[in-house]
Amino acid sequence: MNIEELVRDSLREQASRQTPPATGFADRVLAVRRRRTRRLATVAAAAVAVITVAVAVPLLEPGRTDVRPAEVIDGVVTHPDQWPPRDLIAAGGTALAAYYTADTVARTSVEGVFTRTYWLLDPRTDKYRKNTRWSYVAVAPGMHTAAVLEQNLPAHRIGILDLTTGRVERWIPVERGVGAVEFSHDGGRIVATTYDDNPDARTLSAVNADTGAADWLAPRGESSRTGFYALDTATGKGTWSGVAKDTRVQSRQDFRFTRSGEQVYAQVLGDRDGSEQFYGLDGDKIAAPPEEKYLRADVDARLSPNRRLAALGLTKEVGGSPGKSYSSIRDPRTGKEITKVRGSHLLAWVDDRRLIAWERTTSLEETYLPRLVLVTIGSDKVVPLSGTYKDIYTKYWAPVFAER
Repeated sequence: MNIEELVRDSLREQASRQTPPATGFADRVLAVRRRRTRRLATVAAAAVAVITVAVAVPLLEPGRTDVRPAEVIDGVVTHPDQWPPRDLIAAGGTALAAYYTADTVARTSVEGVFTRTYWLLDPRTDKYRKNTRWSYVAVAPGMHTAAVLEQNLPAHRIGILDLTTGRVERWIPVERGVGAVEFSHDGGRIVATTYDDNPDARTLSAVNADTGAADWLAPRGESSRTGFYALDTATGKGTWSGVAKDTRVQSRQDFRFTRSGEQVYAQVLGDRDGSEQFYGLDGDKIAAPPEEKYLRADVDARLSPNRRLAALGLTKEVGGSPGKSYSSIRDPRTGKEITKVRGSHLLAWVDDRRLIAWERTTSLEETYLPRLVLVTIGSDKVVPLSGTYKDIYTKYWAPVFAER
């Protein structure tokens, strides 16, 4: 095992006590800095600071009541003083629909559960409201409804939540336990990943003798994932497809629809960062669709709205105060780089030229402290969308974006 693998293992263990590394940002930071071994300690600290699955970051500031007016310019709604956000953050047709924090809650002396707490956007007030009822939330395009799972996974029903009223409009019963839900790009279907056991289970590894803090680890070895449901959002009808066991799959590796909605994919441990395996809706492994062949499971933005550009990982960092990060924009069918765009982690496309990203606010020699920003292809300018992360030792929040 080389030094990078050791660092990755330590980051994953750290993530089990915070938010899960669904987006693999730590691996991307390491990939960029393989040639910069003299900075490895800084890289590891930076990676820990931003690790999350869907993404990591933000510091909670409970009790804050001061609210400055939103800055709204050309359809961009920013709150550069709020970390985490209390009021709507949006750019064009893309908005921060929700975010969550997570803690491992002990169930016995040696067993615990990684538990999410969500803040959902209230469409009536454009404010984020805390909700502890749900273990997993996916927001549909349009941001009027969400698919939700109750606590105690795997769940045996999926709720369709009205985000305006906060009430479940209906329940979709399922025979096989579900651990995650995601909408198709058009919102017409839901893919629900099934597990035999709770994918968020944790096992006590050690207790710090000085602080009493517990180290919780995700189970090692074979995942209990069994397959997925492909369900019609309006009727709840659909089919379940079993998926063969795969040694490249960790405890939680959820399925998502491809852009067309005709296939699904999930991240796997592979020969490159962000490796992913595609499946037909019958559960059989298939080759990647041509326009998604070069995408990475750990880069959330994926294809631009017109499908002509692909958002890829961090490729370049430039020193300064603060430093600048650049991510690759490629041709999705050839994998050839077209250009670079500001941002250390590309989260969501706003239109065919602009994206929402995490970007650093510190120099390369300092601990990575990020904020949400709007970046534009062809421009070096970044527009802050959120406040700035200030303390790596506090709880992180993970963003959930949706089309408005």
